[in-house]
Amino acid sequence: MDANALSYHVIKSALKVHTELGPGLLESAYEACLQYELIDRGFKVERQKSLPVIYEGVKVEAGYRIDLMVNDLLIIELKSVDKIAPIHTAQVMTYLKLSNLKLGLLLNFNVPSLKLGIRRVII
Repeated sequence: MDANALSYHVIKSALKVHTELGPGLLESAYEACLQYELIDRGFKVERQKSLPVIYEGVKVEAGYRIDLMVNDLLIIELKSVDKIAPIHTAQVMTYLKLSNLKLGLLLNFNVPSLKLGIRRVII
């Protein structure tokens, strides 16, 4: 399955989580529930995956963590904020560059309908 097809399944799972929980919870609650939902659907999910920076050929642990990595193809960054800011999109773009991946999803769960909180980030 490619990253585009995978993103469809992730969005379906995220919609289910948002419908069940609604807005207003901490990001960590949505992260744990989405991880559970994706694993239940048979996907490989890594939560809070460390993402090092390579500087002059040296791996430097800089404290970056990907919220969810699905099937080693798709980065998911979850938020529970009033509004997605440009810095959030930049964060996902940085994670994509550091991981050599092409597609990420930025999901803001603090919205009345999750459809309003979905951003695809492609590099």
